Amino acid sequence: MLRFAVTLFAVITSSTCQKYGCLKGGTHKLKPSPEPHMRECTLYSKSSCCYADFTEQLAHSPVIKVNNSYWNRCGQLSKSCEDFTKKIECFYQCSPYAARWIHPNYTAAIRSVPLCQSFCDDWYEACKDDSICVRNWLTDWKWDESGENRCKDKCSLYSEMFANGTDLCRNMWGESFKVSESSCLCLQMNKKDTVAIKYLLSKSSEESSSSSSSSSEEHACQKKLLKFEKLKGEKEEQTR
Repeated sequence: MLRFAVTLFAVITSSTCQKYGCLKGGTHKLKPSPEPHMRECTLYSKSSCCYADFTEQLAHSPVIKVNNSYWNRCGQLSKSCEDFTKKIECFYQCSPYAARWIHPNYTAAIRSVPLCQSFCDDWYEACKDDSICVRNWLTDWKWDESGENRCKDKCSLYSEMFANGTDLCRNMWGESFKVSESSCLCLQMNKKDTVAIKYLLSKSSEESSSSSSSSSEEHACQKKLLKFEKLKGEKEEQTR
């Protein structure tokens, strides 16, 4: 059953890649392919839109900068906050299905990727005591002559910049993410996404932009997720 689940995900990912390809960012591949030597972002190693050498930047903790954008303008991020920031960066740079939510006006950007409420809440909890000087990570920096990001305003705590996890997910990356009302038809940036992605990729653009999901799809997703977690638990028991 576990082998079937892995095979199913491979088929889904393959068909998705053929339909959507990769985002058109400066560091993205033209189309996804395996990257078995990734040091970070390994969730996407079997089909990746980024090269393994990109993940070298993320492999050094604390991370100082990624693609000339510094993460430490208000001091080093805590390990827990850095881990969530890496997950977001990995999805954008490496996910073979990020282009499902490509921005209609900017081919290097994403829009309205549905994140689970639990992910947003955990992200906020991980970062609330860290400091930041921008509310929108994409647009609020001051860029100097060398192309590096600088603070325009004073640093403050995440908990002062954002009211809660919902506020964080909706604003820190501009239009990139939304908070899903569903508890299953959404992304958590972990292996559980292999379940949700089957349903999310089959939804039309109109359905994807809606905040509601059909109860039948939600039920089916929850059922698949329970099976996935059971198989994962059985595999972990066998390796002990």
